[in-house]
Amino acid sequence: MEIQQLDFDFSVCKVADYSQVNLEDIFCFTGKTDEENSLVCLTGRVPANATARDDGWKAFRIGGVLDFSLIGILSGIAAVLAGAGIGIFAVSTYNTDYIFTKKENYDKAAAALSAAGYTVI
Repeated sequence: MEIQQLDFDFSVCKVADYSQVNLEDIFCFTGKTDEENSLVCLTGRVPANATARDDGWKAFRIGGVLDFSLIGILSGIAAVLAGAGIGIFAVSTYNTDYIFTKKENYDKAAAALSAAGYTVI
């Protein structure tokens, strides 16, 4: 399985509302619940109305479009990274999954995934 490294810096945020979020940005992941408005975006694009933010994330994208019938893709990757002592933040889209690690663990995560048989590009 191919895992793509994305050469961007990301932030995980809570926002008061989405009025200042540019939904046309290249990467913009939102999640709304009865308790919060979450946002994952490029660090340089964090809106002024962010009420909390955690900078310093890098991302991997699982290559290709994943069929909904596939089982264990994300859990397998998470297990490899957990075994290497690396925490993750995951986001799923209709097509695929994105795995975020802190910058200081990114190269170690890529090496662990490669050692586990994933093709990291």
